Amino acid sequence: MPWNTVGGGLGNLPPETRGFVGREAELDLLAAELASDGGSRLLSLVGVGGVGKTRLALHTAARVRAAYPDGVWLVELSALHTDGLVPFAVMEALRLADQTADSAVAAIAAWARDKRLLLILDSCEHLSAECGALAVALTDKVPGLRVLATSRVRLGPPGEWTMAVEPLPVSDAGGKEGAKPAVADTLFAQRAAAADPGLVLDAPARRRIAAICRGLDGIPLAIELAAARLSDLGLDELHTRLGADRPSRLDLLTSQDGDAPARHRALRTTIGWSHELCAPLERLLWARLSVFAGGFDTEAAAFVCAGGPLPAERVGELIEKLVAWSIVRPDRTDPARYRMLDTVREYGGDWLRELGEEEAVRLRHRDHYRRLARQGWAEWNTGRQVAWAVRVLADRANLHTALDFALAGPDRAAAVEMAGHVGLMWRHCGVLRDARHFLDRALADDPPAGPARTRALWACAAVAVFQGDLEEAANLAVRCADSAREEGDAVAQVAAVYLRGTYLVQSGRMAEAIELVDTVPRLPVQPHGFGAAQLQIGLVAAFAHMMRGEFEAARAAALEVRRAGAECGECWAGSVTDYLIAQIDLTQGDAATAVRGARTAIAKSALMHDIVVSAVSLDVLAAAVVARGDGLHAARLLGVGSRIWELTGGDQLNSPDLIAARRSHEIRVRGEIGHEIYETAFAEGRAMSYEEGLRYAAQSTGPQE
Repeated sequence: MPWNTVGGGLGNLPPETRGFVGREAELDLLAAELASDGGSRLLSLVGVGGVGKTRLALHTAARVRAAYPDGVWLVELSALHTDGLVPFAVMEALRLADQTADSAVAAIAAWARDKRLLLILDSCEHLSAECGALAVALTDKVPGLRVLATSRVRLGPPGEWTMAVEPLPVSDAGGKEGAKPAVADTLFAQRAAAADPGLVLDAPARRRIAAICRGLDGIPLAIELAAARLSDLGLDELHTRLGADRPSRLDLLTSQDGDAPARHRALRTTIGWSHELCAPLERLLWARLSVFAGGFDTEAAAFVCAGGPLPAERVGELIEKLVAWSIVRPDRTDPARYRMLDTVREYGGDWLRELGEEEAVRLRHRDHYRRLARQGWAEWNTGRQVAWAVRVLADRANLHTALDFALAGPDRAAAVEMAGHVGLMWRHCGVLRDARHFLDRALADDPPAGPARTRALWACAAVAVFQGDLEEAANLAVRCADSAREEGDAVAQVAAVYLRGTYLVQSGRMAEAIELVDTVPRLPVQPHGFGAAQLQIGLVAAFAHMMRGEFEAARAAALEVRRAGAECGECWAGSVTDYLIAQIDLTQGDAATAVRGARTAIAKSALMHDIVVSAVSLDVLAAAVVARGDGLHAARLLGVGSRIWELTGGDQLNSPDLIAARRSHEIRVRGEIGHEIYETAFAEGRAMSYEEGLRYAAQSTGPQE
């Protein structure tokens, strides 16, 4: 999710797409509580599904965001189905690419310790205990953090401040002619105008609307679902149908939740009424779509949901029908993707179970993402690498769900294969904690020998190296090499050598790393994931030579990686190569060339969403700009880099050499432009969001270019 989607402050608040109706008193009270420095650090909006908790939270957060200079951050939890993943979801929302092996909670707290920010945990009810514990752990460690939660139940920690979110006010049955419409009536009228622009809101129509809203208990989601049907039903017919007895099949779903509040049962009945108005194939698709987490596109829906009476070629058309009924909604950030509201998805899931199809459809969901991961692995070292990076990040929630299903099932081979493929791709996109979580689970039972085990061991070792968990990385590297030899796969054996070489470099044993790399057989570079490892062996040699001051040997190794990578069309190794060559150019006094190389590295790493390569490349760019005498620009770049380094969990990879180099650049710039000008420019850079900072770095640095 991009930063700064709403102007006026850091954060990831989505833009308001529909007018907000009513709730003035709740908005004022909640905004006052959030804007004050006193009071509870954990605030919860509690109410039935569909009552508007999320929209109230987002609207209030947009109002108070000036009070939180380090951002207002939305963490969507509805797609999570397994305990232990809430901190990962928070890190994803904050865009933290922490490289350490510390706990996720510790990493979040370390990043936020001196910040003032608001965290919105949305849809906590199925993970209420974990969300409550996380909120307490973070607010205890971060004085400037407030947590706003939305949930159908209280989270439970002591000191939790709660607001009960009630349905919208409705008109009473004996309302006077000409009286101001109730809030629920106003919401219905607004949504009805969008569904039926020709609707005339005369006195009889307003009476019908008031009666409909009373029957729907003023629940916003129920009102929106009903209003959407005016595109094919008249207002009178809508009123008649809502007043009719519910079909007996709906009672089945209501009775399963007999202890729920009456208004919650009313919402389910309203959703059920909308369900009954759908055509049979629309209802079937609705049920099957409920297995998706986060979002989906038409291709995925066709693979997972088609079958029996529902042909694949009709899925796209039927999705658009469900969009028209407000059952499915276009994704806020990608018009080619769709989402379902939590309550609507739950209702579909209930029907899927009643149909006896849940296991079969979830298996197809797993198979679709297993197939996707397999294809991504096969094409990872090609010109499609960036497209695959975008895809596996967009489908992160679905991959979580599919991996959970696979790991809980009897087909361990499928689980290990999928974890290895996905883990390798996530490793290159900075999603290290997710990758390590699932890879550790997949490898916990010592899976049987074969290519799937080798790939999972390689991915897990590569992630561990990046996390600085060198002892475990070394252990996994040995197991991967043994597994590759058992297979007799020469390319896999080369990939295992990369792990050993990276471990040696990280341990400071540069001469051993160079000697090891020199023994690797030069095999044709493959298009799949292990082909990426073949390229990266050259990066091991380049980095080791550079750290030894052997700059020409380092340049030669890096240029060879660049050449081979260009032939493949891959991006990640190319971005690291550009960074290394820029560093060499700078060291050898060619600042102008270093500027161009560092900017290229930043552009490529941004395509892969690799924050660490962006950060090290920003440091080289700032240093090159310092060398060219543009102190003001360099100060802003140092500010941008400072904020981005925070996302990685450690300044300059905790390298004393890199930290000392950055410090020397800061001292030089302060001396050239003065302390006050430096502090102002540095603060301007730090105030930029991730995207803004990278765009600024990509700009021309002056007339010498």
